[in-house]
Amino acid sequence: MTEAQKNTNLQDAAAPASPAGVSAGAHPLAHRPWLKNYSSWTARDIELPETSLSHLIDEAVRTVPHKVALEFFGSTTTYAELGDQIERAAEGLRVAGVQPGDRVALILPNCPQHIAAFYAILRLGAIVVEHNPLYTGAELRHMFEDHGAKVAIVWDKIASHITGLPADIRPNHIYSVNMISAMPALMRTALKLPLKSARASREKLTGPAPGTVSWAQLVKSERIDPSHRRPTAHDIALLQYTSGTTGLPKGVMLTHRNLESNGRMGEAWINPGDDEVIYSVLPLFHAYGMTLGVTIASLCRARLVLFPTVDMDLILKAMKKTRPTILPAVPPVYRRLMDEAKKRGVSLEGIRYAVSGAMNLPPELVAEWEEASGGFMVEGYGLTECAPLVSCNPLNDTRRAGFIGVPFPSTDIRVVDPETGEDVPDGEEGELWVKGPQRFAGYWKREDETAKTITPEGWLRTGDIVRLDEDYFIQIVDRIKEVIITGGFNVSPTEVEVALKQHDMVADAAVVGIPLPAGGEMVVAAVVPAPGRVVQEHTLREHCYSKVTRYKVPRRIVVVDDLPRSMLGKVLRRKVREQLIASGEFDQ
Repeated sequence: MTEAQKNTNLQDAAAPASPAGVSAGAHPLAHRPWLKNYSSWTARDIELPETSLSHLIDEAVRTVPHKVALEFFGSTTTYAELGDQIERAAEGLRVAGVQPGDRVALILPNCPQHIAAFYAILRLGAIVVEHNPLYTGAELRHMFEDHGAKVAIVWDKIASHITGLPADIRPNHIYSVNMISAMPALMRTALKLPLKSARASREKLTGPAPGTVSWAQLVKSERIDPSHRRPTAHDIALLQYTSGTTGLPKGVMLTHRNLESNGRMGEAWINPGDDEVIYSVLPLFHAYGMTLGVTIASLCRARLVLFPTVDMDLILKAMKKTRPTILPAVPPVYRRLMDEAKKRGVSLEGIRYAVSGAMNLPPELVAEWEEASGGFMVEGYGLTECAPLVSCNPLNDTRRAGFIGVPFPSTDIRVVDPETGEDVPDGEEGELWVKGPQRFAGYWKREDETAKTITPEGWLRTGDIVRLDEDYFIQIVDRIKEVIITGGFNVSPTEVEVALKQHDMVADAAVVGIPLPAGGEMVVAAVVPAPGRVVQEHTLREHCYSKVTRYKVPRRIVVVDDLPRSMLGKVLRRKVREQLIASGEFDQ
C-alpha cells in the first residue's frame, strides 16, 4: 500500500459524519454529545487541508510580508525575511542532494533557524526528524540507526555528537547553527567582550563545530525555483520520536495533513485575532511545542517569541517589550512564572489564554493564574500519535478543573473495555480511543507496533484509562502504558532500566513514576543489588548521566531485596509503584 493510499484510508476513516447520519450500529458517542460545550465561535468540524504545510508561510509572505513572524532576544524577523531564508535553505539542501522522502535531522533549541530549517525541509518534500539537543551520543546513535538521515542541521555546541557518529550512520552533510548570529547586534557585540561573564554566556550558547558547514553559508544559496515540486497533504512531513513501554523510542510518522489539521483545530478553539503573540517556551522538538507554537502561529500569522531554554529571567524581560496573548506551557512553568513575576513586580495581565498539557493541572494554580492574568487557563490532552492535540477545556465558563476537556473539532472518541474493545456504559472507566484527521500514519519501520496501536477500523488506542462525566468532559483515571511523564517529557522505564542494569552493582531494576503535588511525576528506581555489592546512589546516578538524557535519570534510587513479578516472571511495575508510595518515603 502506498503512503497516499494509507492516508486516503485515514481520511475516509476520520471523515466527520453529521449527527443525522449516524447509523443504528454506530458507537454510542458518534453524535458527539460534547458539542454543546463548545465556544460560540468553534465549529464542529474543520476544513481538511489539501496542500502541504509549507503553503502557510507562502500565504503569510503574500498577505503580510512586513509583519513580524519571529522574535528572539528582541531581534525580529518578518514573514518576508523568514520566507527568503526558507527558500534559500531549501535550495541549498536540494543542491546537497535532499530529495522527497529523505529524512533530515533537526537537533536544535528554539531559535529562528529552527523554524526556517523546518519549513525548508518540508518545501522539498523531505521529512523533518526532530531530536532533543540534550540527548546523549548513545540516544542519538539509536535514532540515526533507525531513521537513516543523510543530512543534519545541528546546534554547533553539540555538533560533535553527530560528527562523532560511526561512519555508517553519520550524515553526509552536517550544517551547524550558531544561535548568537540571530541575536541583536548589540547583544552579539557584548558577547564578544573579553569578560568572564561574556565568555560564560558565550560558552552556554555556542561552541566549535569542526567538520560542519555553517547555516549562514547554507542560506547564501540562491532561492529555490518556484516550480520545484511541492509535497502533497498526504506525504509524511515529520518523524517525531516518542518513548514507549517496549523500550527504545519509536518514530511517529505525521503527514502534512495531520499537522495542519491539528493546527486548524487549535485555531478554531482559540479564535485568534490579527495581532496574536505566542510565547514558544515549550521545546519545538516536542509535538506540543511544535503544534501550539509553529503550526498555529503560522496559521494565524502570529508573532512567535522564541526562548532557547525555560529561563524565567529571559521570559520576564521579554514581557516588558512584547507581552504574550497566548502562552502554552506545563504546570511547573506556570508556577515558576507566577512566583517570579510576583517577586519582581511584573504584571501577567493581557495573557488571554494559558493552555496547559502533559500533566495534571492543579485547580489552585488555575484560580491563581486567572486572577493574576485576567485570562483563561485550561488543560488539554494529546499524544504524539495525534500531532498531538485531542481534547481541551473550552475557553468559556464550561471549563472544568481536573478534566482534560472535550474533543477538538473533527475528532471522535470512544471509551472502551481495553480487553474486549466494547464500548462501556456512560460514566464508567475505559480506554480512550481516538479517530480524526490528526491521527498518525504509523510508526516508522514498525508495522507490528502500528497494528497494535491502530485498530482495523482506524481507531487509535491511546492506552489511557478515562471516564466521561454527565456533560462528556473527559477525566484521566490511569494509564495502561507505563510511560513516565516528568517535566512534560515522556520517559520509557525500560530504557532507564537497561541503563541501570549495565552497572555491575545492579542485579535488577524497576523504574516508575511517583506523582508530585505540583503535577507530573518523579522518576524513581527500585534497585536490587548484585550479590556482594552495595548500591551507591551517587555513583549509579553518575553512570546513568552517561547513558540517558538528564531528565530520565532517577531522582531517587531505592534499594530493595526483590521485585514483584507475574507468573511469567515479568516485573510488575505497578506493584513496585504501589509499594514505594505505601512505604511513606515519598510523602510530600
